[in-house]
Amino acid sequence: MRKFQWILCIGMLITITTACRSGGSEEVERKGGNASGEGKTVVTLSLQRSSAFFQAVERKFEEKNSGIDLQIQSTEDYEKYQKTTNTALLAGRGPDIFEISSLPIDDYMSKKLLLNLDELMKQDATLNKSELQMNIIDALKMNGGLYSIPSGFNLRAFVGDGDLLQKTNVDDKNWTWKQFAEISKKMGESGKERRYALANDPPEILLQEMIVDKYADFVDQTAKKAKFDSPLFLEAMQQIKSMYDNKVMTTEPADVGKQMFYSTVLQSPADVINGLHQFYSNPKLLQKPEQKSGTRIVTTSQLAIQAKSPVKEEAWKVIAFLLSEEIQSMQEREGFSMLKSVNEKQLNDIQEQVKKGTYKLPDGKIPKVSDEEFTKFKQLLSTADNYSMVKGSIISIIGDEARSFFSGQKPAEEVAKLIQSRVTTLLNE
Repeated sequence: MRKFQWILCIGMLITITTACRSGGSEEVERKGGNASGEGKTVVTLSLQRSSAFFQAVERKFEEKNSGIDLQIQSTEDYEKYQKTTNTALLAGRGPDIFEISSLPIDDYMSKKLLLNLDELMKQDATLNKSELQMNIIDALKMNGGLYSIPSGFNLRAFVGDGDLLQKTNVDDKNWTWKQFAEISKKMGESGKERRYALANDPPEILLQEMIVDKYADFVDQTAKKAKFDSPLFLEAMQQIKSMYDNKVMTTEPADVGKQMFYSTVLQSPADVINGLHQFYSNPKLLQKPEQKSGTRIVTTSQLAIQAKSPVKEEAWKVIAFLLSEEIQSMQEREGFSMLKSVNEKQLNDIQEQVKKGTYKLPDGKIPKVSDEEFTKFKQLLSTADNYSMVKGSIISIIGDEARSFFSGQKPAEEVAKLIQSRVTTLLNE
């Protein structure tokens, strides 16, 4: 069964497709003023890991742009990618385009190392802006500018047992974790067998996810300030401990469908059926308690252009090509598409198969899915706007230190001060 998943590292904290041609992450030597040996303009693209998707992007792009040599660099070493790319960029060198998911975008913006892509996008006649998932693009904007664009995106969804929820009144747009605990305890004790709201994971995992959902409330990366010694954070820790102490949640394993809610990642239109109906015959998408800004966005292969690149125009052509229907429709590309039409088509195809009774879940069962479910999900897809550039190292600190509170070894105030101190040091390194 799927666990209450935690995605550490949003470079890491999610499934990130990155990629490339063979070769290391070292900077490509440019000949003849950024020309290759064949007289072509060289554009370098640095990615953390290789993938068949970006190998295909490279090939297809060069077929359509014969004067450009797209050279992709990669390394399978996460720390090496961070170190080498960061060092090169700060020295005014490095790749023209690079994956920024795991890098300090705020620092780069303050040092004016990133190209603002907003105007380039507005001026590009090859892009149909009305077809783009602008809710995703707008969510990624920082300080009034657009400094990165992903090849796709996932959604962190919260799903409940619809049959059970019919027996109670849940206002998921406004509920608190306290109300969630009260409702869950009542529902969990109402049947023949005891059911838990959430199972399988220790409390520090839930705390980490709660912080990611409300990251901006606790971390101001621009000002390099943290707020983990605040009453809000202490309340979150105490609330989670109370839910585990009162058996609303458990670390014990639970079979599929035996817990009342799940937090899961939807990575494609097929997951709307396969993912949700794996848990319940009547799943209901919900907004998590106290999550005011909607469904959380998790990007894949988030790319930026170096402000000092000598080939900005050609680099933008690569980004624009990545947003084309040809590339966004590729099966190798992971996540939901950045084009509404591609997502719509895939969802409509699945909906038609469901109506005909030919669509099967991975376990071979035929799901019963109403048209209303598809309509609601399409609305969710077009309105998702909750995005934060999360530092995975900060989330790791929270999990490491909070464990001693949940085990009863240290009081909440002491743990909060330790987290505040460590995170503040990290932010100011």
